[in-house]
Amino acid sequence: MPVGRRSRSRAKRSLVGQEVETPHGVARFSLDVPAGYTGTLLVLGHGAGGDVDAVDLVAVRAAVLDAGAAVAMVTQPYRVAGARRPPAPARQLDAAWLAVVAELRRRVAIDTLVVGGRSSGARVACRTAAEAGADRILALAFPLHPPGKPDVTRADELRTGVPTLVLNGDRDAFGVPSPGPAVHVEVLPGETHALSKAPDRLAAIAVAFVTTADPAR
Repeated sequence: MPVGRRSRSRAKRSLVGQEVETPHGVARFSLDVPAGYTGTLLVLGHGAGGDVDAVDLVAVRAAVLDAGAAVAMVTQPYRVAGARRPPAPARQLDAAWLAVVAELRRRVAIDTLVVGGRSSGARVACRTAAEAGADRILALAFPLHPPGKPDVTRADELRTGVPTLVLNGDRDAFGVPSPGPAVHVEVLPGETHALSKAPDRLAAIAVAFVTTADPAR
């Protein structure tokens, strides 16, 4: 039975290292549901060469849990299979992500679903937002283009129609997206693609977007 309103007054529940069979291998997730769960679930994915222990992801997770929302951290199958594996193609990442989101819907009663991640994980969240039934997108270090290749833009991936908050550093070699319909961009001074210099500042901006009743800006 999913965690729902009746259990929101209970102690924090945590599921760590849960595995999910996806069309492209086994994915893994951790799920934390805090006491006083508000009905908002944030699902976060990692970057292409990193994991869910990235500084920005860890900071956002802690702040969102403190605010009463649940958080799931998702590890893609290629990372579960081995740290040296190259990133999977986009269609495989998207299919695996959607399989995990479907499993999380079976585990938790969700009023508001926020999907997101850093870099590659942000792209996955954007591409799948409509199919996942997401209410909001949190994009950390969205890689607008490969370093040194501003012509190869990924701006179209942000045009989902879903309320989106992009948090990028002004020194990000992958570029900084421009605001657009339903897309708000916060540029953090002094930050690179790692978003690791002021994680508390980043987390404060993110948690307001994730937990506010109305994300419109």
